[in-house]
Formats: sequence, C-alpha cells, structure tokens
Amino acid sequence: MAKRCYYESLAVERTASESEIKAAFRKQAMACHPDRNPGDKEAERRFKEINEAYEVLKDPDKRAAYDRFGHAAFEHGMGGGAAAGFGADFATTFSDIFDDLFGMGGRRGRSSGRERGADLRYNMEISLYEAYIGKTAQIRIPTSVTCEACSGSGAKPGTKPKTCPICAGHGKVRHAQGFFTLERTCPNCQGRGQVIDSPCGSCGGSGRVTRERTLSVNIPAGVEDGTRIRLAGEGEAGVRGGPAGDLYIFLSIGTHLFFQREGADLHCRVPISMVTATVGGEFEVPTIDGGKTRVKIPEGTQSGQRFRLHGKGMPVLRARQSGDMYVQIVVETPQNLTKKQRELLMEFDRLSSTVTQPESSGFFGKVKEFLGGRAGSA
Repeated sequence: MAKRCYYESLAVERTASESEIKAAFRKQAMACHPDRNPGDKEAERRFKEINEAYEVLKDPDKRAAYDRFGHAAFEHGMGGGAAAGFGADFATTFSDIFDDLFGMGGRRGRSSGRERGADLRYNMEISLYEAYIGKTAQIRIPTSVTCEACSGSGAKPGTKPKTCPICAGHGKVRHAQGFFTLERTCPNCQGRGQVIDSPCGSCGGSGRVTRERTLSVNIPAGVEDGTRIRLAGEGEAGVRGGPAGDLYIFLSIGTHLFFQREGADLHCRVPISMVTATVGGEFEVPTIDGGKTRVKIPEGTQSGQRFRLHGKGMPVLRARQSGDMYVQIVVETPQNLTKKQRELLMEFDRLSSTVTQPESSGFFGKVKEFLGGRAGSA
C-alpha cells in the first residue's frame, strides 16, 4: 500500500513553516492519541502515521531530502529511521504531547539546586491596651540561616557543586515505555540538578545552619485578634543559597479587666444603685487610653440601658477614626437590709401607686389579660 504524503498526513501546505508544522502535529496527535481513543485501531494507525510524518518534516535536512526524493529518500538506508517511528526521537517528540495532554508544562529547564526556605509561624499575645496604642516588639526565634562558611552553596570552601551527571542538571529523568514517557525526580541529586563531592563541614552540605535571631516587629494601632503580620524573607534560609521563606506573626489579644471589644467598639458594664437609677446622677468610668470620663444618667434609668461615648473606642486599622465606647447600666438590687431599710422600702411600695412604672405595669396588665382570656375560653 502506497504511503500517504507527509504533508497531507499533517494537513499542511508544502510551504508551511516549522511552527505551522509543529502546531498541526500537536493538534492531530492530541486528537487521535491512543489514550483518548482506547481500542480504536484506526486512531492508533493515524497516530503512528502523523508521528512518522512529523519526524521527517521537523528536521530541515530530512525535509529537504523528502521534498526532492519523496518516500524513496528513506528507503534502502537513505537517511534512515523515519519509518521506525518509535525510537529515541519518538520519545522526545511524544514527551511534548504528553506535556500538553496532562499539563506537565512544556520542556524541562535546568535545576539550579536552590530551594526556597520554609515559611515560619510565630504566635504573639498582646494586651488590649497594646492593640490600642500599637507597639514595636522584639522577638527571638530559632531558625535556619545561610551557612557563612560556604556562603550557602553546601560545598566545602574552595570547591563548588557539580552538575549532576545522571540528569544533566535538569533534576528529573525521563524513561520511554511504549506510548508513554515517564518523568521522575533524579535519584542521584534528589531533584536539585547538582551534586556535592565535598560537603561543607559546618552545614553538612545543606547550605544552612540553625541559629536564634532577634527581630523587630511593628504592630500598628487597631489590630484585631487573629491579625497576621508577614515579614518577607525572615523565614528559614533556602537550601544551598535559595531564597528565604517568610515569617508570619499571628496576634491574639488578651482579655481586659474592664472592657470587651466588638470590632472598633468597646463595651463595659457599670453597676449603679437603685436610688441612682431612680433619681439620676453621674459617675466616672475609665477609658482605654488610661484616662477617665464622666457619665451622666437621667432619672428613671433602666437596667441594661446603654450610653454611647463617641470616639472613645479602638482606632480603626489604617484609618483616621476610632470606634465608640458603650456603657451598659446594671441596676443593683440591695442586699442584707437593716430593719429600718426594709420598713422604708415597704412604705415606698405602699406609695408606688403614684409612681410611674410603665414596664412592670404593662407586663402584669398583659398577664391579667392573658389569664382572663383563658378563663373565658374555658
């Protein structure tokens, strides 16, 4: 059976450029790949056909011979190998298609052997007052730093790492098995692309050693619980001169004796006497900045009622404004009364018909109405 023209196999013109030939090959190879067409003998035949055509047309010398002599250029040893289709050249060609099919991402580049250092986490607890004013904190952390003896190369001073002879510096090796080209980490250099014949005595070849460092951390005013601060390049040193990782400071804010925080607002509960709540009055409360302010309450103040102090809360992070402070009133019931105090309260209760108590009057009025309704329905 006569062989099909290679240009027709790839559906390109004879004047097609190398990039057009390669694009046409990839498109058709992906369409008729055996893995996408399991059990389809025609697809397998087409895959072999377009691969054979591409092996010739991608090579300028082979293409010139084919343009002049046709298929005869590769018969009887003239230029050889195109019809073989699945030799070493096929492994290289197929690896490109394998990358496209499975997202392996193009051809390999050489590995530098330099690996980025790990990121580090540091937990820090600060007070609510420190979150209010902000602070600069000094922290000490044990971490890996670049080895000074070998400048991070991992090699003994006076020597240098060498290119891995197994992977030629790629860090990975490939093996062709049938239709597949398998790629794995080079076992000789563990993917670094380089080997060290004489490791540094100080770091054992890793290019880094463990040291304790002191760092300065700027904590801005207004930070909230759970805020994360990133210090770029302050994590572990990279392997063999690689870039350092980052350090992340996770903040937690301790409880306060007086205030509870909700966003930028502060809340506090202040107990007052029944008399003060009844006739009104004023009292002093502390503020988060260490000062104090007076709060005036009107007569008839109820327990649970809140009073707002504008701008007395926490600063808003990265904004020129502050939250508010809310004072919640808790009316305290007197205990351990004397006989005289009890008599006075009982007298006050007898006179309460002339006192306005809208909440209790309204509640018991509804109770009476509810019970009366039930009695009527019975």
